[in-house]
Amino acid sequence: MTATASAAPKTAIAAEFMAALLEIAGGDGLLADQDELLVYECDGFTIAKNVPDVVVFPTSTEQVVAIVKLCNQYAIPFVPRGAGTSLAGGCLPVGGGVMIALTRMKRIIEVNIRDRYAVVEPGLVNVHLTQHLKGTGYHYAPDPSSQGACTIGGNFATNSGGPHTLKYGVTVNHVLGVEMVMPDGSVVQVGGPVEDVPGYDLTGLFVGSEGTFGVCTKVIVRLTRDPAAYRTMLGVFNSVNDATQTISNIIGAGIVPAALELMDQGIIEAVEAAFHFGFPLDAAAVLLIEVDGLEVAVDEEARKMIEICNATGAREVRSANSPKERLLLWKCRKQAFGAIGRLSPSYCTQDGVVPRTKLPEILQFITETGTRHGIRIVNVFHAGDGNIHPILLFDERDADQVKRVLLASDEILNKCIDMGGSVTGEHGIGVEKINFMNRLFAPADLEVMGLVRQTFNPSGLCSPKKMLPTAGACGMEQIERAAPGRRAAL
Repeated sequence: MTATASAAPKTAIAAEFMAALLEIAGGDGLLADQDELLVYECDGFTIAKNVPDVVVFPTSTEQVVAIVKLCNQYAIPFVPRGAGTSLAGGCLPVGGGVMIALTRMKRIIEVNIRDRYAVVEPGLVNVHLTQHLKGTGYHYAPDPSSQGACTIGGNFATNSGGPHTLKYGVTVNHVLGVEMVMPDGSVVQVGGPVEDVPGYDLTGLFVGSEGTFGVCTKVIVRLTRDPAAYRTMLGVFNSVNDATQTISNIIGAGIVPAALELMDQGIIEAVEAAFHFGFPLDAAAVLLIEVDGLEVAVDEEARKMIEICNATGAREVRSANSPKERLLLWKCRKQAFGAIGRLSPSYCTQDGVVPRTKLPEILQFITETGTRHGIRIVNVFHAGDGNIHPILLFDERDADQVKRVLLASDEILNKCIDMGGSVTGEHGIGVEKINFMNRLFAPADLEVMGLVRQTFNPSGLCSPKKMLPTAGACGMEQIERAAPGRRAAL
């Protein structure tokens, strides 16, 4: 049911505000009924929930400007949202207010192959750009595991990674410029289609700001030439330690694979049940390894990595013998989280980072933590850059299991910090991990970050209570902490 001027959101937003919002977006561009708003009470981070007062669906920069200016006029908070695949509560409407859903702004505005860039709107699904570029000889490199659902704007907001991060970098390495509607309703463009724009790198500052600096309305992305050749392999190991040591040995040998992904036995079991690829169910871990580049170079790199795998305890190394086999291998990896439902009624995915050499140690700690709390934990992660995704399996109908999952999660993330790592590699801080910011940064660092945010967002109306701790509250304390639900990793 679409909204009308007489629709009554859950808080006392003035009727004249609703009437003005309706005029901007139209009757089919507004949701205010409680049953419809429930869909937007959380993103992929289901522990924290809060229903927005109204959801509006702009279709142009001009509409976003009008919405933001209207919110400023009435001092009503607002938060941008993409596909809702965030795993840290990045688009949670803390305190209610207006949710600006950007999913209808999904055009590919320009593709310039000669200059290697494309201009897209934030609601464009990541994989749709990939599909649009097929046959051009170029692609957009960042490919999160949620590529089939997540949006370019959401990737921009959280600086998303993905399996090919190791060689090609994260989202910030592929964003040349951005058009932003600032929190006061003004429009700015930073960066542009050319390299090395002089001045401060505001594009790099905006990428990963999680919607706290304004609303992204256009993104200029770099296009990357398709590799001439791929070699994709699957190393099978009887020991997780051997698999993680292989990772360090490959990087230590000076080889930079396009991707280096690890799945442990629990993930193998789920993926094999879902896709019937032929994964060995008795293996402790498998490494998905890919090299790409010139045809004359990839065979030698693949040969060296097979030697390293064998020397470090691999019982076999399989090669994808056709493009079809390669695509199926990647399908298994990217949809691994969806297959977890075969193992448990509920699961909670964490996102930490440790130095590569610490992978054996953190995996041992994860195993011990699961045993200590009586929680089964399976693992899949971007092994090449030390980005771990322990998945805690439980039944959210059991309050005691929920409590143990939350305790285990906090212990794992604290251990990542102790090892010199971080509590997020690609999911962002959102509201989920605000409490860790005081451990990651000194008070002076947080103060500077707060001053930067205040510079761009002085009213605090845009995405309030995200990323940084605030006086007297740390975000999560203000939100009801419900049972963790199903979550998929980026």
